[in-house]
Amino acid sequence: MKLTFIRKTVLSGNTNCPSLYHTDRDTFLVQGWRVTDPDALSQLQIPSHETVVEVPVDVLAEVLAAKAG
Repeated sequence: MKLTFIRKTVLSGNTNCPSLYHTDRDTFLVQGWRVTDPDALSQLQIPSHETVVEVPVDVLAEVLAAKAG
């Protein structure tokens, strides 16, 4: 799988987290903060082979703005 970096949040400083990547399989990979809040997780149905990550709105907003522009 080939990854193309799209954007990282301005909150990341010197790290690449959270970030969004596009793959050569026409899918996206999200690198984000692992959600561990039991209350938040109890509202979701997460299979054992999946996880949930949190991504700041600035990452998605810039992607949407670029697509619209």
